Amino acid sequence: MQRADLSDLAAFASVASHRSFRKAATELGVSPSALSHALRGLEARMGVRLLHRTTRSVAVTEAGAILLARLGPALAEIGEAVDAARLLSAEVSGSLRINAPHAACRLILMPLVTRLLARHPKIAVEIIGDNAMTDVVADGFDAGIRMGDRVAKDMIALPIGGPQRFAVIGSPSYLDGRGIPRRPQDLAGHACIRQRFPDGRLFKWEFERDGSACDIEVEGPLTFGDQELMVEAAVQGVGLAFVFEGYAAEALAQGRVRRLMEEWCPPFPGFHLYFSGRRHVPSTLRAFIAVMREAPSGEA
Repeated sequence: MQRADLSDLAAFASVASHRSFRKAATELGVSPSALSHALRGLEARMGVRLLHRTTRSVAVTEAGAILLARLGPALAEIGEAVDAARLLSAEVSGSLRINAPHAACRLILMPLVTRLLARHPKIAVEIIGDNAMTDVVADGFDAGIRMGDRVAKDMIALPIGGPQRFAVIGSPSYLDGRGIPRRPQDLAGHACIRQRFPDGRLFKWEFERDGSACDIEVEGPLTFGDQELMVEAAVQGVGLAFVFEGYAAEALAQGRVRRLMEEWCPPFPGFHLYFSGRRHVPSTLRAFIAVMREAPSGEA
């Protein structure tokens, strides 16, 4: 059996995805008749029918569905590799607007943006720190960053920053007077520094150990919308704080706070960069994705 040409495989993937020769032809910049001829040649070389054709519709056969399931990710990876190689030497210019929660801005974005600007100094980056669930398409952003479970299904989502962990922290002075909580239920007797989201919800402290998970509604004298302020309040002995461990790293290293209940705070899937798959991906965003993919796993 002759090997299938990559361009013919890409043509098949386009027709199968659109379920239309006309739409695929428009995307690929060829005529529908030329596309149909190429697909018939591909089927002849493979010795199997990939598409059911009628005058009004196109549907994939069982063999076509199997091929498409493996072919789609492979073509996407090839495209990304070509883009990454091209962008290494290309002079990319223009703007890049990213919407991200404050934690992602603080813990993930800055090292990546620094590398991006060093490689492509003609790119102008704008980062908007926003903990609300902003519609990035409607508000004119090229991409957003959110936890994976908060990304809309019609978006393309790429992991960024690696797994994350939370940390329960408290100052030695606070713990000397209150004792050390060993399990989530022990928090009932402690002053906890709470976090409120822009939509008004209070963040529940989320714990898991040995497959058992629980969410705790804590009480306390102080509430913030910013985790850096929560860490500072914990350092000052106001109470216990529950924050991304990256926020607490410096205070922990300096001994200003202690980490508590660490076994109840396992790593979890972290942030995702997401953007619309229905719009042209600008070269500035492709350049950022290339830098993101090169970063060590702990950064992206």
